[in-house]
Amino acid sequence: MKLLMILGGCIGFGIGVSFGIASESGWPSTLWRAALTAYLAGLLMRWWGSLWMKSLKQVLLEKQAASLKAEEQQLAKQS
Repeated sequence: MKLLMILGGCIGFGIGVSFGIASESGWPSTLWRAALTAYLAGLLMRWWGSLWMKSLKQVLLEKQAASLKAEEQQLAKQS
C-alpha cells in the first residue's frame, strides 16, 4: 500500500511540474502545484489500492468457496 502511495506521489509530482513548465509559471508556483498534485495523487492511489486489495481478497474467497462446494459435490456423488 505504501508503495502505491509513493508511486502516486511521484507520478503526481511529475504531472504538476510538467503542467507548471507548460504554462510557463515561475518555479515557486510550479513547485507548489507539483507538491499539491503529488499529495492528491498519493491519496488517490492509496484509495484505489485499498479497493483493489479488497476486490482481490473477495475473488480469492469466492474461488475457495467454489472449490469447497465442488469437492463436497464429488464426495456426495461417491457416497
